Amino acid sequence: MAVDKVNRDEKLPALKLTAVQYGILLLMLVLIGGLWRLQVLGVDTYRVLAEQNRIRKVPVLAARGKLLDREGRLIVDNYPSVSCFLVREQNRNIDADLPLIAKGLNLDLEQLQATLHRFRMAPGYQPIPIKQDISPDEQAFIEAHRNELPELETIDEERRLYPRDGFAAHLIGYVGEVSEEDLNNPKFAYYEPGDVVGKAGVEETYDEILRGTDGSMDVIVDSHGREVGRRGIQLSTPGQDLKLTIDNDIQKAAELALGDANGAVVAMDPRNGEILAMVSHPSYDPNAFAVRIGRSDWNKLITDPNHPLMNKAIQDQLAPGSTFKVIMSVAGLEEGIAQTLKVNCSGGGDFYGHFFKCDHHHGLLSIHEAIPESCDTYFYELAQRLGIDTIAKYATELGIGTKTGIDLPNEMAGVMPSNKGKMKTFGQKWYAGEVISVGIGQGAVDVTPIQLVRALSGIASDGHMVRPHVVNPGQLPAQIQQAVLDSFPGAGTREVSLDSDTWMTVTEGMAQATQPGLYHTAEGAHLEGIDFAGKTGTAQIVAGGDTHNKGGAKTPNAWFVGMVPRRNPEIAVVVLQEHGDWGSGSAKLAAQIITAYVNKKRKQDGNLMLQADQKAKPVEMGAVWSVPEGVESRPGQKAKEVVRIGHPEVSETRMGAGRFVIAMNDQPQLSRDQAPLFSRPAAPQPKPPAPAAMQAVAGVALPERFRGVIH
Repeated sequence: MAVDKVNRDEKLPALKLTAVQYGILLLMLVLIGGLWRLQVLGVDTYRVLAEQNRIRKVPVLAARGKLLDREGRLIVDNYPSVSCFLVREQNRNIDADLPLIAKGLNLDLEQLQATLHRFRMAPGYQPIPIKQDISPDEQAFIEAHRNELPELETIDEERRLYPRDGFAAHLIGYVGEVSEEDLNNPKFAYYEPGDVVGKAGVEETYDEILRGTDGSMDVIVDSHGREVGRRGIQLSTPGQDLKLTIDNDIQKAAELALGDANGAVVAMDPRNGEILAMVSHPSYDPNAFAVRIGRSDWNKLITDPNHPLMNKAIQDQLAPGSTFKVIMSVAGLEEGIAQTLKVNCSGGGDFYGHFFKCDHHHGLLSIHEAIPESCDTYFYELAQRLGIDTIAKYATELGIGTKTGIDLPNEMAGVMPSNKGKMKTFGQKWYAGEVISVGIGQGAVDVTPIQLVRALSGIASDGHMVRPHVVNPGQLPAQIQQAVLDSFPGAGTREVSLDSDTWMTVTEGMAQATQPGLYHTAEGAHLEGIDFAGKTGTAQIVAGGDTHNKGGAKTPNAWFVGMVPRRNPEIAVVVLQEHGDWGSGSAKLAAQIITAYVNKKRKQDGNLMLQADQKAKPVEMGAVWSVPEGVESRPGQKAKEVVRIGHPEVSETRMGAGRFVIAMNDQPQLSRDQAPLFSRPAAPQPKPPAPAAMQAVAGVALPERFRGVIH
């Protein structure tokens, strides 16, 4: 009886048994449904996922657009290169492989670990670039260790090839891997870690149009991640080639002229703002950045006291010295003061209880002598009569204290002091005695070379002020053109109204500065047969004294701004030598650049008489300037036979005032309104042989360090 009772207790109630049976049935239905979903309904989805497990997408990197000079000659090219990437899709402990990878690829282990740490937040499918431009030996190492290091992959890409020895380096810029700081900038919102971007110069400004669009390639891999085949490819789209405004021949001449001096050179066409040459010394080798630059090399660059990474043409802010006297002359003439102002210079003058010295005893002089002789005493007196706010009014109109808007990154604005500006910046009023130093380009006024050449060439162009640029906007899409204008605000292109007498007097004074004459500051740069005008500047540095020991830390900076011809010039050159002593030395360097330019134009133009009535090509902007010996060039003389070449972006009035003189008599010179655009002589006269100083053509023999730089 006891056994029967136990058996009855172990039997399940019928209700419970039924519930268990239905539960098992439901579970079976769920399993069958899951199998149906996986094997029938989701077959396409899971086939794709399976394919992804055996197919790896490898990026096909786009080649950057090439950079050409204004004549289509190659400046920056690309060369084929192989880079190594690390793929994290394999289920491996990559950290354990790092010592072997670092040894085989000649990498610093800590630097390799830092690279992986930087990509820790990137998607797992994204390859990590660990070394660029690997050597054949390193490629062989990767192939030999495919089984041990399946995470290593190589990718073919095009890498930048820049000119040697820093030729035009600051204008061109360089490329580099986008940094973490860059990725936090909205400007780089569409970039990913490892992308190569422009970091300076044209490479940075026009990165969007130069970089192109990357493609991809499907690579079939086995269970160990080894490549066993390829399925398809989406080709990359190369970046657009860009034609720059610079002329390789003029750039060479500028590089050679500045030589080993620290400073800057800018050559510009004042009619349209095209930069023909831009040099900044000391320079750097942008090829060092094409492959990731080493930490020690980078530290050397950023700690160099001569600032090789600074583009001094647009960033060096220094006192302009006596070059500022041209702007002072404009202010004095426009205000009706300088026309009648005569000053007796006895080596300086007393102003506000202090004696301000002059370099010479010039005697009695007017504005006509003060400009070419650069008399400080005259401009002290003129500054006292004008006052700081009047000076600031005209200087600001001419772009001093304002960015020019050039299409290069990090341009500086300079400083133009005023009563209001000093009060706003320092909370102090302007003292009358401070204006005396400003009158000769010292004191609180600072300019950049690009500002100075724009201002003085704008005066010589009868107030036509241009926006400097290094890329012709006509080759850019409309949206890129507008983006560049928006990204680089500045003074831009505008017209400044100048009285006719102001224009004639100032340009004549600059022309006389380069002519032989007592106290003419640039007579050593005189170019026979070329209408070369300009103004020197010797600017003392702060607490520097007046040592005139070239290259010394207390030696003045040497400036010169020159142009050809004197009115409505087609080329203007600024030369700055830091601690270069007298400005007359910079004038001689500018003369070398002008010589190269004129000789090139003479060679291109051939017989000017046959080309005068032809439509000017974009590059052929010049003509021959010839002033016979013994002919005076003061206002009031008249050209008997004049030939001029027009320019598509220049008005007839503005071009009509240039001095392209073939023969002259002693009658009054044609005014800008009377001068015809074209006037042929009755019979072309043979050209006299150029003086010895002008025999070299633009393609001069270069020293070894520049040979082969440009093809």
